[in-house]
Parts: sequence; structure tokens; C-alpha cells
Amino acid sequence: MSDLVIYSLEDGIATLTLNNGKVNAVSPDLIVQFNAALDQAEKDAAIVIVTGQPGILSGGYDLKVMMLSPQHAIDLVAMGSTLARRMLSHPFPIIVACPGHAVAKGAFLLLSADYRIGVDGPFNIGLNEVKIGMTMHHVGIELARDRLTKPAFQRSVINAEMFNPQGALAAGFLDQVVPAEQLLSTAIEHAQQLKKLNMGAHKKTKLKVRKAFLEMLDSAIERDKVTGLN
Repeated sequence: MSDLVIYSLEDGIATLTLNNGKVNAVSPDLIVQFNAALDQAEKDAAIVIVTGQPGILSGGYDLKVMMLSPQHAIDLVAMGSTLARRMLSHPFPIIVACPGHAVAKGAFLLLSADYRIGVDGPFNIGLNEVKIGMTMHHVGIELARDRLTKPAFQRSVINAEMFNPQGALAAGFLDQVVPAEQLLSTAIEHAQQLKKLNMGAHKKTKLKVRKAFLEMLDSAIERDKVTGLN
């Protein structure tokens, strides 16, 4: 199996680079490798930076898998939702350095991180599920409701509105926008600042702050398994 998630560790910072074709499709194998990389980062007690290829974080779930059957789609979404839940409860900070487009599951990766940095440019960030004929799943609704502004939540989830990076910043998909050439250096600089946290306090506070939300996601994951993408 090729490296769909490339793991590198330097100075207490683990960088996870998504590497699955030109749109970085989120496939079952990529999720398995993503989880393995988070396992390794936890062993390394490292701050995590998640990034993609130049111009794209991810275009969303692997449509070849989604179209195999309704059950394949349900199973893949469940895997992705469980990964989002894990990211939100990871014991060390997670930064997403978004190098361009982040669509559907790519945008949900942004909504699952502790800090999100995007780049200036003609890029689309948002949730296009309704546009491509998918009813938004319960986990997706709750992730968007928790992280986006109220007006942006309605426009994004119901109207499938896509945002440019500055619009995504205002909507709540991003926390910062920088020139493309400064993306990784900015992410590393922010990771260095986060290393000053007491990680035990960070973990306990994160779990306390997100306790009710994580329980809601657990329930939503189970509801999505039952109702599917309807």
C-alpha cells in the first residue's frame, strides 16, 4: 500500500500530509492510515499539523467507493465521522494547514481541528453535499452547527454555498489566512506556540469543553448508520 498519509516528525511536531491523487480523496485506506498516523503522533507526544498537496487539502470522500453501493457509502461516512470525533478529542493540539480547496469531507477536516490556517487564492471551501445530491448526514450537520457562524451554517449546509478563503475565515471554517508560501512556516510557528501549553491541562480542558458535543456526535454517528444518507 502506498503512503496515502505521509508522516514526518521534527522538533515535537508531527506533519500528516494527505497524498491520494489530485483531489486527495478520503478513502477507507486513507482513513486507516490517518488513524495510524494519529496513533504515532500520540506516542511521539507531538503537536499535529495536517496538510495536503499544493492547491488542495481534500475534495471529499472517494466517490468510487461511495458509488459502489448505499452500504459502502454509509460505512465510509461512518469511518470519516469517527475520525472527526477522534480529531476533536485528540490529546494534543491539531492544526490543519489547508493549501487550497477543501470541499465536503475536506471542509469537515477543518471543522474537526483545533486551529485552521488557509491560503489566499481562488480556492473553494465548503460543503457541497446538497449540490451533488446528498442529504447532509447528522454528524455533518452537528459539526457545521458547532463551528460555523449561524448565517454561514444555514447557507453552507442547506444551500451548499462555497466560500473563498476570506469568506471561509468569516464563516468559521478557518482561523487565519496567509499567502501560500507562508502556510507551513505559519503552521509550524503556531505549533511552537502551542508546545508551551501544559498538555495534560490541554487534554482535560478539551474533553471538558467538548464533552456534550462529543456525546452528541456519538449519537449522530449511530443515527447515520441506521438512516443512511437519506
